[in-house]
Order: sequence, then structure tokens, then C-alpha cells
Amino acid sequence: MKLYRFLSDDDTSAFCHKVTAALNKGWVLQGGPTYAFDAARGVMRCGQAVVKDAAGTYSPDTKLGDH
Repeated sequence: MKLYRFLSDDDTSAFCHKVTAALNKGWVLQGGPTYAFDAARGVMRCGQAVVKDAAGTYSPDTKLGDH
């Protein structure tokens, strides 16, 4: 099955660590990162899509973070 996740967080090193952890679990970057200003909180937000091929059959109960 092909899995898809969209990782997001404030523009801090925590976001980079989140993406790095996914890459080290075998996820692959899909496209470029995105950035947006969160006016309500006054911070920049980052996002990055990642994909992964995994064994099994997808269902809505699939825990993406466990792969």
C-alpha cells in the first residue's frame, strides 16, 4: 500500500526533527515544503508531505505514524 502523511508544525527545529524522524523511518519527501503565516498566533508554520510504500492493505484505521 502507498501511505501519505502531511507533517506540519511551527517553523522551529521541532519541525525539522519531525521530518528527519519520518525520513529515518523510510518515508520519502513528496514535493517541496510549504510555509504560511499563522496570523492568530503570529508565527510561521511549515508543512511537508511524505509518502511510503508499506506492506498490507490500507484502511482508515491504519496508524500512519506507526509505519
